[in-house]
Amino acid sequence: MGSEPRADDANRRRPSIAAVAAAAGVSPTTVSHALSGSRAVRAATRDRVIQAAAELGYTPNRLASGLRLQRTGVIGLASDRIATTAFAGRIVQGAQQAARERDVVVMVVDSEGDAELEARQLRSLVDHRVDGILLARMFHQRVSRPENLGDTPVVLVDAVPVDGWQAPSIAPDEPAIAMKGVEHLLAAGHRRIAFATTTDDTPASRGREAGFRAALTAAGVDASPAFIERGASDAIGGREAGRRLLERASAERPTAVFCFNDQMAMGVYQAAAALGLDVPRDCSVLGVDDLDIVAAALAPALTTIALPHRAMGRWGMNTLLDMIDGVDRGRRAVADVATPLFLRCELVERGSVAPPAR
Repeated sequence: MGSEPRADDANRRRPSIAAVAAAAGVSPTTVSHALSGSRAVRAATRDRVIQAAAELGYTPNRLASGLRLQRTGVIGLASDRIATTAFAGRIVQGAQQAARERDVVVMVVDSEGDAELEARQLRSLVDHRVDGILLARMFHQRVSRPENLGDTPVVLVDAVPVDGWQAPSIAPDEPAIAMKGVEHLLAAGHRRIAFATTTDDTPASRGREAGFRAALTAAGVDASPAFIERGASDAIGGREAGRRLLERASAERPTAVFCFNDQMAMGVYQAAAALGLDVPRDCSVLGVDDLDIVAAALAPALTTIALPHRAMGRWGMNTLLDMIDGVDRGRRAVADVATPLFLRCELVERGSVAPPAR
């Protein structure tokens, strides 16, 4: 009977980096640089190395290279409900896409909003020696530095650092979101524009209200406090705020409502329907988020501002890996960690905005 294959037989059969170097006519060091991207290698040489590696079936020994570089090839992504929130889950998608392109693995933990659980999860990620941590939030927040991170590199996504903590961070440009939405309503001919906003005191609510007022003021339109109504940041809150705005006499009623988010916009649709008003004939409605299960499902489909969750996740992962590599790949100076990056957002036009009725 034949003997059982020994564990080291596979290692002997695995093509070595020296074999790839011989086939490509270069040194083993050049092969390492070409395959890892750690040093610049001429395009023709890199192509020759990649072809030789493919023909020989060579794959790098990740364990050995990790030990040599003192890395695990694993990035931690710690979130508060992002993995279970439809639109914010795009942050995870963007981060994972960038991680695949740069040959690292993402370990996702979700605290479900429990601060003590998140502290334990972060300690666990550090104990597992992840190379870095993306600290992501479901909505734009201000975040103090968590304890027990040691010297683990951290990048914030949909959040900005406070209390003297300096870390690279990215979030939406909140005032610009509202300005873009209001400018779209102004371009459609509206002048009586209301704001259905949240009662929550957050960077998003403050920034969007500032942008709402700034856009109207720049257009010479009165930003009357009477045209701002507040409620919970969900459909019920939107319905209540919408009812207070739309039950007014026609001469005093807004012809358009800019909403803090798509859920509140859905509530404004419901308030309009209950009052016998048609969207957009009697009242145009514009939201924020581009939440698929709401924006595309409403009738008419909702015009909204899409938040850049995938772009934020991708930027965060690439910035974190650049920090780990000690390389600025031209996206943004890694050393410039004190200034958050605020992303502009895109308008998604559908059917909920029309010129005001004469």
